Amino acid sequence: MNRKFIRIVAIILAVLMAASVLYVVVDSLAAGAVTQGEIDKLKKEQKEIQKKQQELQSTINSLDYERKTALAKKQVLDDQIQLTQDDIANTTLQIETYETLIAAKKLEVIEAQKTEDEQWALYKLRMREMEEYGSISYISVIFEANSFSDLLARINDVGELIQYDQRLYEQLKAAKQTTIEAKASLEVSLADQEVEKANLLTKNQELETQLAAADALLDEIEKNIDEAKKLYQDELEAGKNIQNLINKKTEQLKQQQVKGTGSFIWPTPSSSKVTSRYGNRWHPIFKAYRMHSGIDIGAKHGASVMAADGGVVIISEYSSSYGHYIVISHGNGMTSLYAHLSKRLVKEGDKVTQGQKIGLIGSTGNSTGPHLHYEISKNGSRINPLTYYDSSTYVIRE
Repeated sequence: MNRKFIRIVAIILAVLMAASVLYVVVDSLAAGAVTQGEIDKLKKEQKEIQKKQQELQSTINSLDYERKTALAKKQVLDDQIQLTQDDIANTTLQIETYETLIAAKKLEVIEAQKTEDEQWALYKLRMREMEEYGSISYISVIFEANSFSDLLARINDVGELIQYDQRLYEQLKAAKQTTIEAKASLEVSLADQEVEKANLLTKNQELETQLAAADALLDEIEKNIDEAKKLYQDELEAGKNIQNLINKKTEQLKQQQVKGTGSFIWPTPSSSKVTSRYGNRWHPIFKAYRMHSGIDIGAKHGASVMAADGGVVIISEYSSSYGHYIVISHGNGMTSLYAHLSKRLVKEGDKVTQGQKIGLIGSTGNSTGPHLHYEISKNGSRINPLTYYDSSTYVIRE
């Protein structure tokens, strides 16, 4: 009886344990399963990222154009400022020359006035003499002659006296005219100097306006540069988001137990030319040193691109940065990326074998010519692809 009871209890416990284990397995599978809703959500997020990248690329292109235009404007302003400064220097010299000329003309006026005063004094003296001896006319002087020779002498004296009076009058007139002309010339010089001073003031104001415009232009350039840096940082963040997407899908596809061979073949059979290595480099588009997350392989447009190892295509999309690009998961956290393709020959979810043709060389996205941008990542971190190849496989031609 006891044995039978124990046996029944053992069977019941075994059934309960089996049910418990089954529940755990089912629950675990449910937790790790990928639903269509999750995939749709990821695709929606990716579309938003691509839209932002396209907007960013448009902004960067616009900023680059504005920067070139602003620099050209600044160069014109610099040239104008230099010409204005030269003009101001010339005007300053003219004013200094006018000051010297005015000083000389003031002396001329003083001398002319002095001469006029002297002539006026002589003239007044002569007039006073004539007033005092006014009863004696030139005729009476002649008629008082005692002899013919005395008459001739008196006539000669009277003639000289008349000439003297005439000269005195003419000299007074000339002195007055000289004074008038000297004063008029001085007034012209003073007026010209005032005009030049006014011109100098205007030029100084123009220069200040130009300098203010140049400063504003420089501020605008600096602002645009800062904005470009921020936008570039945003693009880097967008790239990280893409990588996060790759990581998520890689983790999801681990359930499929997809594994490659563990080794990588060269992805471009027609070319072994590495035109840009992994690491920090001068970016040909953004004109600054940036981290290059893979290698560039130069090849002819339309040349074949092969899967470096077997696996599952987890991304086959278009990005404003990468252009047409493909990401393959090889299992064990390994992925490879192929970017700037002219055409993609596989779609998301396709299983590929090592050496299978997956795309064609192109120059889509941020690219300056036909080439393949090739990346390898391990557990979400990009690594130098060349570490997986013997040096005889490729040729560096930067």
